Amino acid sequence: MIPDILSQGQYATVYNFLSLVIASQLFTAVFLLISLPRILPRYRQAITVAIIVCGIAAYHYFRIFDSFKEAFVSKAVGGNGNYSQAVGVSFNEGYRYVDWLLTVPLLLVELVAVLALARKVQSGLLMRLVPAAALMIALGYPGEISGDNGLRGLFGLLSTIPFAYILYVLFVQLSKSLNTQPPSVRKTLGRLRFLLLLSWGVYPIAYLLPLLNIGGADAWVSKQVGYSIADIVAKAVYALIIFGVAKAKSYEENPEFAAVESAHDDVPVIRK
Repeated sequence: MIPDILSQGQYATVYNFLSLVIASQLFTAVFLLISLPRILPRYRQAITVAIIVCGIAAYHYFRIFDSFKEAFVSKAVGGNGNYSQAVGVSFNEGYRYVDWLLTVPLLLVELVAVLALARKVQSGLLMRLVPAAALMIALGYPGEISGDNGLRGLFGLLSTIPFAYILYVLFVQLSKSLNTQPPSVRKTLGRLRFLLLLSWGVYPIAYLLPLLNIGGADAWVSKQVGYSIADIVAKAVYALIIFGVAKAKSYEENPEFAAVESAHDDVPVIRK
């Protein structure tokens, strides 16, 4: 439940973390957009998807940020006091679920796209992963907005089914595809699955807090901070790793392209 009152420190913590996510997502998208020519065309689809994911996240965090500022207000001079919920205004948690409904399937598209598999294999993986990801988010939302712990637990259990299926595809089915990747990026791609699992693991923990009778302002602030950190890792950091994989594969597959691009990385030494 959204708390009625936040201390100045609690308000500042959520405020600053929301701001951090906006900056992270926005400037990761800008960096990737500028860097697109530095990888081969066959890998640009993966990076384009990463740009879209970070752009969607930045937009929704702007909305979350505005909703938070409108929902909690203080009458203290300079804001040096408690912040209470504004009359007639509520913090909109739904923005996160709209964001996840769009971005979580696209995160899986990023991973599959950078593998550059045969079209039939790629399509088969996406046909299984994308609907499962969308279903996982859609089933979690009714429980998130419900004040009934029974309904929350039911929809939490239902959303776990597609989540378990995604893990099965990522760690069993996708392992076969990883064996076809260049040795230089094989371990990195394998670790990406664990990065997704680690960052996604924050969401169910926060989701289960009311079922464990953990509430209050501190718990709510911790949930917002956890969601924010998880979104930075799962989107911005993940996108930069995907870009690193795409760049490494581009260099390995085309030595001439690698030579030209590596020349840009050389820092000229100014001699006196």
